[in-house]
Amino acid sequence: MSAVDLLEAARARLATAPREALGELVVPRRILGVARAARIEPRGSAWHLGVLLLTDDAVLATGEVIRARAEVRRGYTAESQRRRAELAAAARRGGFGEGETVHIGWRMLRPDALDGGEASAPLALADGVPSVRWSAAGGLVPLAAYLDERIGLLLDPPGGA
Repeated sequence: MSAVDLLEAARARLATAPREALGELVVPRRILGVARAARIEPRGSAWHLGVLLLTDDAVLATGEVIRARAEVRRGYTAESQRRRAELAAAARRGGFGEGETVHIGWRMLRPDALDGGEASAPLALADGVPSVRWSAAGGLVPLAAYLDERIGLLLDPPGGA
């Protein structure tokens, strides 16, 4: 079965599953030399399947995942914590609800190119079988098995998840 066919079948199985928001970081231009706060604007929704985000008509590679929250002053021990707090506040400014999960930094994949023999990381062909690399250091897993597992987890999450 081709990657495009596998993804279409996955969409059909996911029809009633919850989706998560997609967003894009927008840095407004300065007005009279004064910088304005960045915001994350809505760009649709997708089913989150590990390293893949599946929309009604596209498949995306997962980027960063944040939760929108109001901006508050805090002391941070790490610059990475400060950046994540700034992104969470930017999502809230962009109109996302408090605590809403937002995906940013995602990128479009080409499953049709995969069926033609080209890799579209994390999607690749392994011995002619559409596959996915589930982590940077991980090996390739057949896409059909990966989608089955991820859809199962999304439709019937383990207790306490």
